[in-house]
Amino acid sequence: MPVMRTIFLQTWPVPISPSSSASNCFSVKFSVSCCSAASPVTVVNGNVDKKPLERNEVRLGLPSKGRMATDTLDLLKDCQLSVRQVNPRQYVAEIPQERNSQRQNQVLVIQLSNLEVWFQRPKDIVRKLVSGDLDLGIVGLDTINEYGQGNEDLILVHDALEYGDCRLSLAIPNYGIFEKVNSLKELEQMPQWTTERPLRVATGFTYLGPKFMKENGMRYVTFSTADGALEAAPAMGIADAIVDLVSSGTTLRENNLKEIEGGVILESQAVLVASRRSLVQRKGVLDITHEMLERLEAHLMAVGQFTVTANMRGSSADEVAARVLGQPSLSGLQGPTVSPVFCKLDGRVVADYYAIVICVPKKALYKSVQQLRRLP
Repeated sequence: MPVMRTIFLQTWPVPISPSSSASNCFSVKFSVSCCSAASPVTVVNGNVDKKPLERNEVRLGLPSKGRMATDTLDLLKDCQLSVRQVNPRQYVAEIPQERNSQRQNQVLVIQLSNLEVWFQRPKDIVRKLVSGDLDLGIVGLDTINEYGQGNEDLILVHDALEYGDCRLSLAIPNYGIFEKVNSLKELEQMPQWTTERPLRVATGFTYLGPKFMKENGMRYVTFSTADGALEAAPAMGIADAIVDLVSSGTTLRENNLKEIEGGVILESQAVLVASRRSLVQRKGVLDITHEMLERLEAHLMAVGQFTVTANMRGSSADEVAARVLGQPSLSGLQGPTVSPVFCKLDGRVVADYYAIVICVPKKALYKSVQQLRRLP
């Protein structure tokens, strides 16, 4: 297992298309690479907001309600970063750390004792990262793209926390004039859409929706803002199509809607995002980000791995290891650990068996056990 890491933090946005370009780099304690795509300007009432970094505490924004909030707290708990909220009605909490006499752990306590947890709506987390009121946040990638709108101050620290999976997608009815329409190109070429009668789309994503349509050459389209129960809009005659988050697609099908080829705007899941300005200017943010990233990576890597232990008869550890390494799926991460198993035989202590320990991915667990059983 590596003892030293280089951590790369990539600037938002993560492009919808594969093309992107790197423009500048900076280095603070550990390597941080930035890819900028827009000007880092926040406008409030027509004025550029340049809020000074007065406070000393580091602020982490977490979703306040719903499945995303529950899954986020569960993930942090699994990473030994349990959030303590004294009063559920309060929006501020902390991540307490047990004190230890060892100096290294004392440093960690000091770092995280300066961390405040703030429960906010996901879109407010993004807005407050841009304004400087938060330093770190965990939200969905769709929320970053919708409310960040290309601001280069938003840096994607970890782009795959492996929960909150969904996609932002365009959906149309599966009946009427749309019955035989199965792709975005076919939708765009329908003769019904004109300047006087554009395609009407209901969505809560008023930035990503129009941006996607424009990039895909949809000339005659208009958007209406709606929150919740979007699937009912076409049936009620309010809209011809919707742009909304889709997980399994069951709700769409039950409301006689369908996704179409080329209609997926963005694949999304939970991500860890940071303010670039905070990472550079605010004391402690980089260290806390580093610590959180290490813990998240360790947990996410371990969650898909299983340790398999088996006793095998053999003449020596080398001979047993050679037999195990003869099967590629039994190599583990770096190779098997082979240890003698001692027992008493005729009054003597001998090593007649050897214990082998390997680490295998979850998807290869059954195959690895079967191969272990077939070893001579």
